[in-house]
Amino acid sequence: MRVMVIVKASRASEAGLMPDAAMLEAMGKFNEELVNAGVMLAGEGLHPTSRGVRVRFAGDQRHISEGPFPNPEEQIAGFWLWKVDSLDEAVAWIQRAPFNSEAVELRPVFEAEDFGAAFTPELRAREESQRARAEEIARGMPH
Repeated sequence: MRVMVIVKASRASEAGLMPDAAMLEAMGKFNEELVNAGVMLAGEGLHPTSRGVRVRFAGDQRHISEGPFPNPEEQIAGFWLWKVDSLDEAVAWIQRAPFNSEAVELRPVFEAEDFGAAFTPELRAREESQRARAEEIARGMPH
């Protein structure tokens, strides 16, 4: 299963305060463990919401708001995408993270089989083709 690990923002991350060298070193070691175990598929930190934009959809209307956005604890400061055997395994990994005051949320990612019969063979083939093209583009291959 894939799990999105969502690192919640804090007042410090929303203020743009960067981690110190010790935290960067500890996080680098943790990420290396994840990669070596075949768990980490992706992971990134995000700029504060002051550098972001929010788009709200209401029918044909699009409402655009520039950050910063209120309630830092409801915002996202970073994420990982992990491949694990279970949510329990993901919880075991996150407990090893070198955090001391962050909040983290773990959520399973939908897989094709979760959509049942509505996800027809044609839709499944289209999604697989899109994923393959996206991976080629990411690797710099012609499309």
